[in-house]
Amino acid sequence: MSMNVGGGSAADADPEPMMEMNMTPLIDVLLVLIIMLIITIPKQDHSVNLNMPVGNPPLSDIKPVVITIDVDFDGTILWDGEVVPDRAALEAKMNAVAAIPDQPEVHLRPNKLVEYKVVAGVMASAQRIGVTKIGMVGNEQFQ
Repeated sequence: MSMNVGGGSAADADPEPMMEMNMTPLIDVLLVLIIMLIITIPKQDHSVNLNMPVGNPPLSDIKPVVITIDVDFDGTILWDGEVVPDRAALEAKMNAVAAIPDQPEVHLRPNKLVEYKVVAGVMASAQRIGVTKIGMVGNEQFQ
């Protein structure tokens, strides 16, 4: 006694071919490839290197010397309230600051309406010359 499991008539001896693709192995291979890609991608590091102080600075009663550089809305640069005529004069003043062993603090105060390239130029000059104690002040106007 035998049993016919196919469930068809005797005239249909050939079974119908399967017309749909088996997606499970394809999905498994794609998942493995995605995991391998994620593992092998190098870590992207978009950081800015800063020289941060180590430890607490000693307390002193002497107030630090502060030089204020204002950049007006039209690009005019003021050194402690005095107009600087051109970039060469600004760099000469920065050279004098950089030559001092204990550099004074330089506070850069840009106007809200000034073009960024003017402020970036002042900061680039300070960095190139070697002014290390420079900071932006008056940032509350940008909020």
